[in-house]
Amino acid sequence: MGQVHVITHPLVQHKLTLMRKKDASTNSFRRLLGELSTLMAYEVTRDMPLQDMPIETPLEPMIGQVIDGKKLVLVSILRAGNGFLDGMLSVVPGARIGHIGLYRDPQTLQPVEYYFKMPSEMAERDIIVVDPMLATGNSAAAAVQRLKELQPRSIKFVCLLAAPEGVATMQAAHPDVPIYTAAIDRELDAHGYIRPGLGDAGDRIFGTK
Repeated sequence: MGQVHVITHPLVQHKLTLMRKKDASTNSFRRLLGELSTLMAYEVTRDMPLQDMPIETPLEPMIGQVIDGKKLVLVSILRAGNGFLDGMLSVVPGARIGHIGLYRDPQTLQPVEYYFKMPSEMAERDIIVVDPMLATGNSAAAAVQRLKELQPRSIKFVCLLAAPEGVATMQAAHPDVPIYTAAIDRELDAHGYIRPGLGDAGDRIFGTK
C-alpha cells in the first residue's frame, strides 16, 4: 500500500488546532491555511530531484544544486484545493498549476467532474494534488485516476485532514500514490463529514456559509 505521511511538526499541529475552532474567522482560517500549506510543502517536496548548476559566488565559481520547479505541477481539486496554492507556491514559485473540478453528489457521495485544465507535456512532470479534506476519498481517487491518464512522472496527494475511510479508499484505488496529511481524524459521519474535523473547508475558506 502507498505510504501515509502524517506531518506532526509542532507548528503544523498548532495551526491546525486554531483552524479547527468554530469561531475562527474567514480571514483567520484562510491565513492559517496559507501558513500551514507552506509548512507542509517543505515535507512534501523533501525528495524532489536536484540538478547541478554552475554559479559564481563573490569568491569563486562552484557547482550548486537547484530544483526544476517548472517540472512540478500543483493540481487543485476545486474549489477548496485553491486554498493550498499560495502557500505551496511560496516554496516552489516556478510550479505550474492545474485544476480539476469535482463535486460530490449529495445523494450518492460519488464525484462528478465538471472541469479539467492541465499544463502541457504532463508526462515529464511531477504532480502534487491538493485538497484540504480526504473524507470518503471518492473525489481524490477519481481525480488521481484522471491524472494518471496523462502519465505523469509521479503523483502525490496532500490534504489537511483525512478520515480513515478516505485513506482506505485511496490506498485501495491508488496504492502507488503517497498521502501527506496533518491529521487522520476519528471517522466520517452519516453525511460524509470528517469528525471531529473542522467543518466544510471550502465554505470556511471562501466565507460562503
